[in-house]
Amino acid sequence: MPYMTKSYGTENKDTPLSPFQAKRRDPGPSDVQIDILFCGVCHSDIHQARNEWHNTTYPCVPGHEIIGKVTKIGNKVKKFKIGDIAGVGCLVDSCRDCQSCKENLEQHCENGAIFTYNSPEKHIGGMTFGGYSQSMVVDEDFVLNVPKNLDLAAAAPLLCAGITTYSPLRRWKVGKGQKVGIVGLGGLGHMGIKFANAFGSHVVLFTTSEKKKEDAKRLGAHDVVISTNAADMTKHTGTFDFILDTVCAQHDINAYLGLLKRSGTMTLVGAPEKPLSLISFNLIMQRRHLAGSLIGGLKETQEMLDFCGKHNIVCDIEKIPIQKINEAYDRILKSDVKYRFVIDIASLK
Repeated sequence: MPYMTKSYGTENKDTPLSPFQAKRRDPGPSDVQIDILFCGVCHSDIHQARNEWHNTTYPCVPGHEIIGKVTKIGNKVKKFKIGDIAGVGCLVDSCRDCQSCKENLEQHCENGAIFTYNSPEKHIGGMTFGGYSQSMVVDEDFVLNVPKNLDLAAAAPLLCAGITTYSPLRRWKVGKGQKVGIVGLGGLGHMGIKFANAFGSHVVLFTTSEKKKEDAKRLGAHDVVISTNAADMTKHTGTFDFILDTVCAQHDINAYLGLLKRSGTMTLVGAPEKPLSLISFNLIMQRRHLAGSLIGGLKETQEMLDFCGKHNIVCDIEKIPIQKINEAYDRILKSDVKYRFVIDIASLK
């Protein structure tokens, strides 16, 4: 039988998040029930809660950077036992049969990936509810092992911010001897710096803020360029192997495309609300590539967590009680966080 669990959600795009009772399914044979300990706050949560992508079904309980403790398992579960620490990211199911799923790219499921919130809940009807909640039930194939040496609160955002930046850096084989640019120093950008540095690249941060120079170098950037300074930007023309653009606001991507070497690649992981303008000659003349990247599949996400465990990589966070979630949303929009909010679910009483 389904059960109810304390959560925070919203009934429409204009209403602040508030206490909500979320319905969860009782664990089936292949399911894992998790008492949630921490949930990161992603900019996507704001987009969805406020229907900025025009696809939200209400009520909506956000949250897809989830770490918790396993409290119940189905009789067919093999990868987890009661008491284990487990993670849940952006996906909770997929068709498992299409070509993308067979290639461990469940995020691109051709029959429709089931996301952690705001997707159809095929077991009990309605929509999936996310991690701003005390408890959830997920098929074991979509639950991840979290390295024991990592700080659990700081590891929670790895389930989205981590894999969102790790995946494109791996996909385009970023590594030693390469010059890599990271555009924007926020929840995604600070993880891009950490990963690119760990992969052995020469890392350059692009930012509009002089105040972020020192912090960027602390995180692992070897150089910082103020993107509003035309002369400093020009110095780097044609020198980058790869640029990762993490910015969610409107900005000029042409300024960065010109910094790529011949056949270099710039990948977008930020999602501005309005279309970005492109000057095609920035691609044509030097055979450059402009690409996009989502998250990673389950196999790659586990690889990322294992890599973080080996290299002790976590997010820089500010831990908050859930009662401050609306204030946190406002602060994210002002870039007033270093660099990811994480909800302590123990505050949800």
